[in-house]
Amino acid sequence: MATFTARKPLSRRDFLRMSGLGLVGAALPLEKMDQAAGLFSPLLDKISTIQPGLAEGQLGRVLVASMQLCDRPSTKSKPGKTVWKDLVLPITEVTVGDTSIPYNRVWYRMGADGFAHSGSIQPVRIELNKAPPSLPETGQLAEVTVPYTDTHRGPDQAEETAFRLYFGTTHWAGAVVRDGAGNAWYKLQDDKIKSDYYVQAQHVRLIPAQELAPISSDVPLAGKRIEVHLGHQAVIAYEWDRPVFMSRAATGARFSNANYQTEPGRYLINRKRPSRHMAAGDRAAPNSYDLPGVPWVCYFTEDGISFHGTFWHNDFGKTRSHGCVNLPVQAAKWIYLWTLPPVPAGEISVFETYGTTVDVI
Repeated sequence: MATFTARKPLSRRDFLRMSGLGLVGAALPLEKMDQAAGLFSPLLDKISTIQPGLAEGQLGRVLVASMQLCDRPSTKSKPGKTVWKDLVLPITEVTVGDTSIPYNRVWYRMGADGFAHSGSIQPVRIELNKAPPSLPETGQLAEVTVPYTDTHRGPDQAEETAFRLYFGTTHWAGAVVRDGAGNAWYKLQDDKIKSDYYVQAQHVRLIPAQELAPISSDVPLAGKRIEVHLGHQAVIAYEWDRPVFMSRAATGARFSNANYQTEPGRYLINRKRPSRHMAAGDRAAPNSYDLPGVPWVCYFTEDGISFHGTFWHNDFGKTRSHGCVNLPVQAAKWIYLWTLPPVPAGEISVFETYGTTVDVI
């Protein structure tokens, strides 16, 4: 591992100034949801008064096995209603709670049911999509646009269930097929288990080639670098020593059974892919995990440590991964499009001898 000289560590004031949003930046961006009927339509009726500045129709998916909502944004508040994993509720307010969780003080009001800490809620929305008559011969990248959708071994809901796919995950759609009722399904090509399964086409959005165009393509290799600040759990991208992007992160942690802390050092991003099924055998997903469609993966070590989007937690600002740099999905997408080497639209991966420098500090 090469040695390097890092710039002076960021002060807390610098960190908050550069983040722009300070502590509120721990929350994922809230985006407007299209009105849609279908699997999650009953949720739309539950949303009444929306807090000013909050996107109308914003929803949140519960990420933990179970949790109790609170009557105010504090871990010291009176526990209330119990909610379970994958329950989807309206988010009607975003607020900053007390200091009991100092690294992430963002809380969500889940309608009339109470408050939930943002770390255990994935902001989601519902967007239904139309399928084209066919796909390119090589297939096309797609992302899930509903809170979750169950895939099947054949293009029919009566077929055996395969995997549950979550909002923001990316997958390679190989073909459009229709069931007996004429409903469109995409045949997904799994990159880990080498087995195909099917998802309802209305639940995923095909990503157009222009959306995958590189960011700052005029800046050469020597002009781009990334710093991962372990102490601040932050990722900063530089163009010619000028910071152009920043995101909170969750890097590797020390667990009771093993040490997965992200190692300081200088690295190189030279292997990338827009989607990866991380499961048994991957350092980022040991035997207890099975994560199809991990989005926007940029590897910077030979044993699979990478930047990637994260849909199983929203708790950035503390160590909690198995070595990788967990990022909000949109932040991971920015890093993926900005770093070198670029992945051409229509390609499932790239592997080069060069790439953007990464300094883990």
